[in-house]
Amino acid sequence: MIFAILRLSLVAFIVMLIVYFILSAWSRSVRRGKLAEEWDEEVREGDRDAFIEQGLEEYDGSLRRKLILGVFVVPYLVIAVLVYVVNFQ
Repeated sequence: MIFAILRLSLVAFIVMLIVYFILSAWSRSVRRGKLAEEWDEEVREGDRDAFIEQGLEEYDGSLRRKLILGVFVVPYLVIAVLVYVVNFQ
């Protein structure tokens, strides 16, 4: 029984890790596109690449970036709630 739970946890962690990297790369790509669009439409002063890199550094410390870590927390919480409800309700 315990080995089945450990195996499920390991597989779930690997899947969540893959999903995290895909979401992180996609979100960063979208942010990079928005920064490039903002520079093209509004700023047009200075170095475009430096503007985008500065914006991505700000993005790295943002709440949105941290919320993507919910990919690891939410599934385990759902499983814990389901186990509790099935066994104790």
